[in-house]
Amino acid sequence: MSLDSNVLVYTADRRDPRHARAVEIVARAAQADCVLSVQSVAEFYHAVTRKRIALAAEAQAQVEDILASFPGTIYDSAALLDATSATARHGLAFWDAMLWATVKAAGCRVLLTEDLQDGRNLEGVRFVNPFDPANDDVVDLILPPMAAP
Repeated sequence: MSLDSNVLVYTADRRDPRHARAVEIVARAAQADCVLSVQSVAEFYHAVTRKRIALAAEAQAQVEDILASFPGTIYDSAALLDATSATARHGLAFWDAMLWATVKAAGCRVLLTEDLQDGRNLEGVRFVNPFDPANDDVVDLILPPMAAP
């Protein structure tokens, strides 16, 4: 399983109505078999600093926390070729295709994201919008329950 950058961004944006759900998802994912694409973490940093959700130093600290909590994966030339092919074959935007190809190569079967077609199974990777209440049961199957405090 993997998380798209939007899930990470909402953890930093306390004003966003998805904040509490995102914090829960990330906490549960940290207890699961979850791998993050370094691309998602980079997009998180870029988004929170560009949108002024966090100052650069705060965002840097959050990136360090994220990287300490999850194993990371990066793309290689095979994933790049898969991504470029997927833009034509599957109609994905390039960076979405790059994320998909990277997590697919890492063996992920689920990508939690609100940016891609919810429920779509693309070559073994299912896109699930964790902010859609209709997907609560699916998310509960994927992620362990919250650890007791």
